[in-house]
Amino acid sequence: MDKRERTETSRRLRQVTAGTLSALMLFTTLSLPVWGDEAVVPEKRILTVQNGSSTASVNGTSYTIAKPQLKHGVLMVPLGVFKKAFGSEIRLEGENRIRLLQGPHTVVLVMDNKTAWIDGKKVQLPVEPTMVSGTLMVPLRPVAAGIGAKVSSSQGKLAISLMVTDKEEKQDEGEINNTTGKTRIGNSYYEWSLNYPSWMMVGRGTDDESGSAFNDATGRYYLEVHASSHKVKLSPDDLLERLLKEVGDSGDVVLHQETVTSAAVPYARVVSRDVDGVLWEGRQYYANDRVYELYFADAEAVHYKDMDQHASLLGSFRTAYRAGDKSVKDVSSIVDGFREAGNEEYGIWFSIPAGWEINNKDMLYGSEGEGYLSVSVTSAPKGADGALAAWGQRLKDWLAESFVEESYEYIGLTPVEISGVKGQIQEVRYNFGNKWITEYEVMVQKNGYRYYLEYAIPDGQERTASNWKKVLESIEIDYDVVPANFGRIGEEGYLTDKTQMRSKSSETYRYHIDIPRYWEPLNDQFEQGIVEYGFAGGGFEITAQKDTAAEVIISNLKRYYNEASAASTVKLLGVDKITFAGVPAVSFKVHQVKNGVGYTTEEIVFESGDIAYTIMTTLNDANATEVQQAALARTLSSFELVK
Repeated sequence: MDKRERTETSRRLRQVTAGTLSALMLFTTLSLPVWGDEAVVPEKRILTVQNGSSTASVNGTSYTIAKPQLKHGVLMVPLGVFKKAFGSEIRLEGENRIRLLQGPHTVVLVMDNKTAWIDGKKVQLPVEPTMVSGTLMVPLRPVAAGIGAKVSSSQGKLAISLMVTDKEEKQDEGEINNTTGKTRIGNSYYEWSLNYPSWMMVGRGTDDESGSAFNDATGRYYLEVHASSHKVKLSPDDLLERLLKEVGDSGDVVLHQETVTSAAVPYARVVSRDVDGVLWEGRQYYANDRVYELYFADAEAVHYKDMDQHASLLGSFRTAYRAGDKSVKDVSSIVDGFREAGNEEYGIWFSIPAGWEINNKDMLYGSEGEGYLSVSVTSAPKGADGALAAWGQRLKDWLAESFVEESYEYIGLTPVEISGVKGQIQEVRYNFGNKWITEYEVMVQKNGYRYYLEYAIPDGQERTASNWKKVLESIEIDYDVVPANFGRIGEEGYLTDKTQMRSKSSETYRYHIDIPRYWEPLNDQFEQGIVEYGFAGGGFEITAQKDTAAEVIISNLKRYYNEASAASTVKLLGVDKITFAGVPAVSFKVHQVKNGVGYTTEEIVFESGDIAYTIMTTLNDANATEVQQAALARTLSSFELVK
């Protein structure tokens, strides 16, 4: 049960770093193919290359390529030749990871790294892929073998042969360039397209592809396109209001604003100058239950009317994508409803449903109400507790400690192998009170580290359930990455012994308290007025207020709970005068049901000197185990006022 907050990606990217720019140039060279609807015809293709020769041939037809060259005795060739000869699909993932797809085969390469994956198995290349004069060069033989091709030599030339049954992207004759013939560019998943000028290079957008970035080689032009879900229809005036707020929040000066209602899809338009003096044109459209946003910058524009020269480009924007149109370059990497996700720093990659929110930094993915996937990497405990079996047992124990007997079910354990390492999957079911959830907990250990993936499926979410197998099969882990990047990185806090406590104090608000180590801090700045912790099905909060009388807080709570108890979902269990931390206090106990989840809240109000304190505990009925109640009791009894 993951409680990490999902973070929202910033909408306006604006800055392009040098590292990103190099990735853009690579991505422009190795962009995705756009397949048509021709029938699949099996065909034997033979690619012929020669060391030092810029001429290659495919079934006798010659093409110009970057010259193959020897490196430490290994022939290196441009990666693009596999696309040209065999129609291989090439994707850039992250800053330096490239995926080559050919029929049932997958080759994953990392620039300047000998480690690669062929059909999910980790291998060592004889020479690392590297950029040479803007072209990615790769070792010919292992890459060719990885896609199922055979390599033979004759008279100083190498022939790479492969029976091709996939559809091939047709290209113009001449130099290998997979953007040849593309006059428009767009995103098939988010349903937009616009003209594709010769200067445009594809940049790094948002992880979920809802935001795309483009720039030119000189740094003069920069364009962003964003698409966000919005079920309520917006008028051009609504869009203008949104756009003006967006521009205002960025600190820009508005130079011109208008709504254009005569267009096929009406839109709002604003021209502004940012804090660096750069002129931007922003546009917003509403279609397909989405808001589409364009932000275009021209570093050489001086007057707002200078932006009119870009009207043909921005005016070519359409809230539609013509599937099967080979003149359109598709920047989407979504295949069969899935997109790649993961975290390079931890060396872990997998596929997730395309519609899910994506947070690669925290490795948290999902869609509200549909389910989620969370991933974590931690150090394994030392000794017997570090065994895989002990880990599974601890997760099983945690379930019994966190849910009352009628609110959880342990299904069982099955073996699994992830990237050559054997692990296990634990299947459980639990219910916080309003819906049962099935959860698959994947556990793999290697090199002293634990890799944990949690896939949760609420009852009734058939699509999420059917996607589980594909997500599981897509997981790839490079077990050498974490040891290279990290030392000891701690254990999952929620698996900590629930009797262990940590001492906390506030000098400003003059108190001391012991907090269970398994509680997750939501706001643990004890010198501030509010402290908050969360745990499975519950919460704990301290509010300290100076120059506020406790009797005022008590009076307000009495009035609130008396009014709320008139509702059938709220029941006031009692208002009692007690002694707490050695001083008089009033305790409010209430049971209520919210969104189908029943829970009990207790608020204890008291004062000392010029400070009024309110301590609030919350615990779901489904999570009111003896262990959880004991942890709350220990915490409350540890509270003491200090001078």
